[in-house]
Amino acid sequence: MKILIINGPNLNLLGQREPGIYGQESFESYLPQLRAKYPDVDIDYFQSNVEGELIDKMQQAGFFNPCDGIVLNAGAYTHTSVALQDCIRSLRCPVVEVHISNVHKREEFRHRSLISCACLGVICGFGLDSYRLAIEALKK
Repeated sequence: MKILIINGPNLNLLGQREPGIYGQESFESYLPQLRAKYPDVDIDYFQSNVEGELIDKMQQAGFFNPCDGIVLNAGAYTHTSVALQDCIRSLRCPVVEVHISNVHKREEFRHRSLISCACLGVICGFGLDSYRLAIEALKK
């Protein structure tokens, strides 16, 4: 099984950016733990602050270099991007939307996702463990 994890804008600053909300661990230090927990899964990772690069990577994983599923933390693009929604709808593999924080306990604008309707499911509020839960969902 092959799963692609995609992180959007500002998630390259995990561990440094608002540690009270996002924790003190970087994604790069968490990723080896995920790979060790799922040795039978080929877990690839991509991060970008650029919306078009996220779309390009998902299209690549959905059509040209196929994977079995995508775990997507689109960051702030979750609340603004019709383009990401359109891309997700076009893919041949399922996408699980994840958020590290519980977006429903935060600012009102974060309560609305433009991509949830195109995703297999949504996981939020479990810190970095949200990614593990998304992988579990894709494995089933």
